Amino acid sequence: MYAAFPAEEARRLTEKLEIHLTPKHGSWLNMAEIELSILACQCFGERISSKEELAQRVGAWHDQRNQAQAQINWRFKATDARMKLKRLYPTFD
Repeated sequence: MYAAFPAEEARRLTEKLEIHLTPKHGSWLNMAEIELSILACQCFGERISSKEELAQRVGAWHDQRNQAQAQINWRFKATDARMKLKRLYPTFD
């Protein structure tokens, strides 16, 4: 900001901004959270009585995901955001 505007104007503009880091590609942590959510939804519908049963279920789920070559299709563009999050994008009519 300071390279483009005088110091007072740059400061005034930064006071109005709320900046969030939005990575160009989904981070590995986000992808891990998605996979764990899928695991929980698909494997843990009822009580698991032992570590062995847990290991068996997770192993079977893991094998099935690998065999299906399941992937996360991480494509969310600005135009998609504007459609899905309309309430967050002001309109200037």
